[in-house]
Amino acid sequence: MDLILSLVMLTAVALIAGAVFQWRRGARRQAGLMLVLAAVMIANVLIWTVPDSSGTAPLERAAQP
Repeated sequence: MDLILSLVMLTAVALIAGAVFQWRRGARRQAGLMLVLAAVMIANVLIWTVPDSSGTAPLERAAQP
């Protein structure tokens, strides 16, 4: 699961870089959509890794048998 979360974050960074490139080329809609997708991916990683009020992250609960 750590590998998957790492790949998601790397992809989000690549999407942000691609959005900057597209923005400079004038493709504003595509750049905006890429930024929205990157934000959704980052939010999903945060949902899986940030602990709740009991101090346990969903990722830790999913790893337990």
